[in-house]
Amino acid sequence: MASGMQMIIALLIGIVLLVVLILKTKVHPFLGLIIAAVVIGLLGGMEPSKIPTSISNGFGGTLGSIGIIIGFGVMMGQIFDKTGAAERMALTFIRLFGKKREHWAMALTGFIVSIPIFCDSGFVIVSPIAKAISKKTRRSIVSIAGPLAVGLVVTHSLVPPTPGPLGVAGTFGVDVGQFILWGIVISIPMVIVATLYCQYLGKKIYQLPADNEEGWERPEKMEELEDADVLVPSRELPSAVDSFMPLLVPIFLILLNNIFSALGISATAIGTAVTFLGTPIIAVGIGLLLAIFVLGRNLDRKTALSEMDRGIKSAGIIILVTGGGGALGQILKDSGTGNYVAELLAGTSIPIIILPFIIATLVRFIQGSGTVAMVTAAGICAPILQAAGANMMMGAFAACVGSLFFSYFNDSYFWVVNNLMGFKDTREQILNWSVTSTVAWAVGFIELLILNSFIK
Repeated sequence: MASGMQMIIALLIGIVLLVVLILKTKVHPFLGLIIAAVVIGLLGGMEPSKIPTSISNGFGGTLGSIGIIIGFGVMMGQIFDKTGAAERMALTFIRLFGKKREHWAMALTGFIVSIPIFCDSGFVIVSPIAKAISKKTRRSIVSIAGPLAVGLVVTHSLVPPTPGPLGVAGTFGVDVGQFILWGIVISIPMVIVATLYCQYLGKKIYQLPADNEEGWERPEKMEELEDADVLVPSRELPSAVDSFMPLLVPIFLILLNNIFSALGISATAIGTAVTFLGTPIIAVGIGLLLAIFVLGRNLDRKTALSEMDRGIKSAGIIILVTGGGGALGQILKDSGTGNYVAELLAGTSIPIIILPFIIATLVRFIQGSGTVAMVTAAGICAPILQAAGANMMMGAFAACVGSLFFSYFNDSYFWVVNNLMGFKDTREQILNWSVTSTVAWAVGFIELLILNSFIK
């Protein structure tokens, strides 16, 4: 057994190596995670012959619990994209909230749409609606599209079946159904506060779409209109019922399963059926079938299969990175490093869930990808939190929330949001999106500290 100091040094070397490989070389994050796992195992005193087995067990164990749901989720997202369901959701929420509340409609649209669709794609799909609303109502694009971007990125980072948080849930070994429900609850205050910031910023940066399709204008004074018609769809869209059904049915089944479990009636005949249908794999699978046969009923077989193939291809990288994080975590567990670090942290007064939050924040700031940040933090911290007897659910969310910190130049979503909102000045780009994402990050951290003090 290696000494504690040797294991700490091995962990530090492995983390530094991982960051350098991702930032400074052509090595893919998946390979970087595996290399870091091998180095930590070797330097941490593991028998070389046991390292490949540990990596395989960690990789397979993580993906065994969430790989299927990732596949279902990305296929569902492609059907949503192709059929226009996301646009229908946006128009439904706008009608529901009414005039002068379009920003809340956009925030809720992003909140829902990003559960099955990647936030980059979701913003590209729905931002034309936000741009049209800004033009018709004469409200700043910041006030309308900013909340959309916030709603998208928060649930993208906290709510499965988006691959990132799903991978974190698998690495921490928490129940995916409960993770979905808690993720929705934790996301709400984050979106609300960040949306309020967007309203404040919209009064400082008053930018509107110009009459030509690509240009923007900056009127000297605000001239918002209250009676603009913003409910005209850009194409033939599915009904609201059809659009929401593939998302709401799985969430309802999972919620019902958790209620039955809490009430202790899962052993009854009805309870057994609810438990089966409310298992995340079955529930999300039902959602996918609804998307295919309800939303996609007007798609021909070739188009439907092609769209789902595209979704699966986009998920491949995420699945590998998630498995790599699981492999790294298993090495830390099997080498004893996780236990040793946990014992050190247990002797301090610092809440241990801060560890995955800090690591995810640092990795996010250094290399830009929120998914890589949360998966890396999960792989490093899950065995430490488990050894310390910490709340694994809160630890998982700490990794997810940390990944939202200060989106800037090395994050693709930074460029998607700012370019589609017409911002070219660096200072305004940072105010528009870097600060907004950090507001959500800060609110999420406060929530975690509060929840961790009550939930054991």
